[in-house]
Amino acid sequence: MNCNWFKIFLRIIKVRYGSDLTLNGTPIIYSKSGEKLSIGDHVTINSSFLSNLLGLYQRTIIITRTSDAVVKIGNHVGISGATIYARRSIVIGDYTLIGANTKIMDNDFHPVNPKVRRNTPNEKMGIQPIVIGENVFIGCNCLILKGSRIGNNSVIGAGSVVSGDIPANCVAAGNPARVIKKLDINEQGAGQ
Repeated sequence: MNCNWFKIFLRIIKVRYGSDLTLNGTPIIYSKSGEKLSIGDHVTINSSFLSNLLGLYQRTIIITRTSDAVVKIGNHVGISGATIYARRSIVIGDYTLIGANTKIMDNDFHPVNPKVRRNTPNEKMGIQPIVIGENVFIGCNCLILKGSRIGNNSVIGAGSVVSGDIPANCVAAGNPARVIKKLDINEQGAGQ
């Protein structure tokens, strides 16, 4: 079921989206400053249980939490029951697929230092931008943490935690995610 009525809501809150946006179920999209949240052409956002048979624990959530935060989702991107939460910047390249229940967060939500956390729970937290390249495949149940950069054509194995740089053209997995295989993108039938 494509929630076309939700596209009207996106226009009201000034979220820019391209042509052929497919919404399977109703996502949660909140933008402190809508002009800084953009969704490209031919994007599919799955938010209903039957839209991804791996099982979605939640609807897709996309949030820009501060007035200067940016979320930019490229063209031909697929998202299933993921959370994308930005206080500074999250950029997702064209043709990227984000697996079921993945969380992408450019901040720590709370300060690490216990005294600072007690006195200023929502300030002085670690915040660093995230860049996810083009044609990346992120498996289900992954965590992509602040400051992460994932290169073009890379694959992040299911359940992995990314907390740094993953180069282009590789498979990375684990906690923390490490490169386990280089990909030859010129090879026919690569990955089979």
